[in-house]
Amino acid sequence: MDNTKKTTRIYTGPAMIANGLIARLNEVNIQPIIKDDHQSGITGGFAMGIPNQVRLFIRQEELEASKDIIDAYLKEVDEVE
Repeated sequence: MDNTKKTTRIYTGPAMIANGLIARLNEVNIQPIIKDDHQSGITGGFAMGIPNQVRLFIRQEELEASKDIIDAYLKEVDEVE
C-alpha cells in the first residue's frame, strides 16, 4: 500500500447529509474515507467529538472527477458554504 497518497477533506457536517454524498460518489466508484471522532471515542471507551458530525475525505487524485458531483449535491441539500 502506498502511504504517500494524499487525501482532501470534502465535507464536514451531519452524518445524514454525508451519507447522501457518499452514495453519490459511490455511483462513480469513488469511496470516501469517513472520520467520525464521536463514534470512534465511544468505541474506544471515551466520548469526544460532536455527535452526528462526520468528516469525509477523498484521495487527491479523485478530487477533479468528483468536484461537480460534490458541488451539485451540496447545493441540492442547501449545504453550500
